Amino acid sequence: MENPEQKENNTSELLQLIVVKNHNELISVGEIKNSLHERGFGVLLAIAALPLCLPIPVPPGYSTFFSIPLFIFSVQMMWGMSSPWIPQWLAVKQIKKVNLDRMVQKATPWLRKIESYLHPRLTYISTRAWERIIGIFAFIFSLSIALPIPLTNFPPGWGILIMSLGLLSKDGLTIIAGMIVGTVGVGITLVVLALLWMGVSMPDFYG
Repeated sequence: MENPEQKENNTSELLQLIVVKNHNELISVGEIKNSLHERGFGVLLAIAALPLCLPIPVPPGYSTFFSIPLFIFSVQMMWGMSSPWIPQWLAVKQIKKVNLDRMVQKATPWLRKIESYLHPRLTYISTRAWERIIGIFAFIFSLSIALPIPLTNFPPGWGILIMSLGLLSKDGLTIIAGMIVGTVGVGITLVVLALLWMGVSMPDFYG
């Protein structure tokens, strides 16, 4: 009886439940997945993309690290898998509960604002066949995120997050919006790469 109720929770509520229900100082990626009661790819993509969307200072390699689970899930979606699978080496990775709690607190207000606009639209886009297409877009956006170029991971990260929220709400219009946002982000990355190839230095370009 708990599963149907759990499935009615939106992403912001699920994130809060993960933090509240876990009493350990460290939370493994596997424990987070198990807490989601097989919600599918949408919520896992959203959680993996969320740290990339927060306007907080990050250390070098941050975006590349978070692109790894995005790669894993997007490839599984393209392959047509019915439920997400996490390799053991990733499942045992641990996150400090205090850091996860901080991220959830920062994300919850604007996640709720986005969720208030979501409702089933163009629902055929959220079917299994379309999940493969979403996986292709997520994979391309993940490639852009993985590149260690400052300020270029933000739009593709948002693209994946918006697509994920749309997938969870069966909102095809939101999924399309996420595809557009992420594609614009990839375009920005390509422009930056072209400028670098032409010899424009990073400090000059961003400065």
